[in-house]
Amino acid sequence: MEPLVCIKRVPNTGARAVLTEDNQSIDTSNLGYTLSPHEECGIEEAVQLVEEHGGESTALTLGPPGADEQLQTAIAMGVDEAVRLDSEESDMRPSRVADAIATAIEEREADYDVLIFGNEAADSQNYQVGVRVADALGLPCVTGIKELSVEDGTAVAEREIPGGAERYELDLPAVITVKEGLNEPRYPSMRARMQASKTEIATVEAAGEGVEGFEKVELVVPEEEASETEILGESPDAAPDVVEVLEELEVL
Repeated sequence: MEPLVCIKRVPNTGARAVLTEDNQSIDTSNLGYTLSPHEECGIEEAVQLVEEHGGESTALTLGPPGADEQLQTAIAMGVDEAVRLDSEESDMRPSRVADAIATAIEEREADYDVLIFGNEAADSQNYQVGVRVADALGLPCVTGIKELSVEDGTAVAEREIPGGAERYELDLPAVITVKEGLNEPRYPSMRARMQASKTEIATVEAAGEGVEGFEKVELVVPEEEASETEILGESPDAAPDVVEVLEELEVL
């Protein structure tokens, strides 16, 4: 089993989004970086597939040298090999990212059985890269997966729908985009992190052009909804009011 998991370096997901002056990207000057929760589950799934079936797992990302940190996290979680497609561009459109990944996969001539992507990036949420890579490589693809098993060259994937689930069977190799909840990602130990920080990351130049003919106009941060806070009291006398609120919320 040779799973490939593609990950993305994204700003900390809990931080407040602040845009650059030209409204073209998120101002990351005061932000740290992390992995999308979807992609953490993708890493865990790749590691589990190798634990069950043998083989080697690979993590791949596109980005600047700083993205090595996220690849080292993947290694600390159990991935065997890491590759970074080198690019200093901070905001490549999804078609170009997908083209770069597909080109790198073809050039590596590796026989990957399962290509795992997060269902959408935690920052841009474009929902496009995994599907575009599948199209470029001529592979079957299923998205939004929360259950996955592989046996005898076939992947069985389930996607939640209102009132139930859809089940798909795909001949391998195939592209699967996964969602948070697929599994419980392991937390790497400090020792594993230290060892991963010394691991050499394979680096290749990002290639691919993607689709031309359109451009981003601007990003817009949604308006924050105002909320009110009511102080019920600052002494034990407020206890009856607190009980009343809890009863309204059906907590009591």
